[in-house]
Amino acid sequence: MTRKNHTFHLAERPQGLIMPGRTFNLVETDMPTADELKDGQALVETIWLSPGPSMRSWLVLASKSSKAKEGDLVFSINGWTELSIVNEVAPEANKLTTLCALTGITGMSAYFGMKYIGQPKAGDTVIVSAVVGPTGSVAGQIAKIKGARVVGITGSDEKCEMLTKELGFDVALNYKSPAFDEDLAKATPDNIDAFGVILEKAMNCAALHARFALCGCISEYNKLDQPDRGDYTPEFPGARQQLGQRIAEGKLKRLETVVEGEFP
Repeated sequence: MTRKNHTFHLAERPQGLIMPGRTFNLVETDMPTADELKDGQALVETIWLSPGPSMRSWLVLASKSSKAKEGDLVFSINGWTELSIVNEVAPEANKLTTLCALTGITGMSAYFGMKYIGQPKAGDTVIVSAVVGPTGSVAGQIAKIKGARVVGITGSDEKCEMLTKELGFDVALNYKSPAFDEDLAKATPDNIDAFGVILEKAMNCAALHARFALCGCISEYNKLDQPDRGDYTPEFPGARQQLGQRIAEGKLKRLETVVEGEFP
């Protein structure tokens, strides 16, 4: 029996939560082959999927691209599928799952948010909420690398301990604590210069000319139409190089959740 290529298609744009059996359709098609490649294209097999930021990683099976040869591990953005022919690939030397977070879309969000809005520097106090998530954890670490004092906000005492012991944050606060308001005031005696979210609380302790970088608001994704703009796409290669360098230096650490499975 001829093997088929399995691909998930968006069948119905969700108006709220994703509905199993309705939001996506599993489609079977003929497997693409190396014979179909045009100059500059590559045939890739999906190795890792990161469903949140729509970011994927692949293994090259055949190539007519000068950027990749057969067997290379590459980064590209394409469909939720087993095999696909792509026009653009970028060879990748990092740990595979790094592509899905630290140097992926979530890492890019943190990098550009801090570079252009947060602009942390030595002497600043920076607060980052949802700081154990893929974007917040990178944003907080970038602020530390820049010399800022970093206060992380998360939802459990265990996560707070991880932030201070593993990521080196100066202070970690549990927003579910009855004493959160008091703890936040104690953690920011000189007020704050840059912030991620929990907006109302942060405004009460903002310094003059403080910067507020709002990214994600993931709790609202099922309620609102969210803009999706690639304003910084041309800067991705340089940003990935900068983040990769910090990873190699041990200054930027991974927080990963990996779920093993089979496709489809």
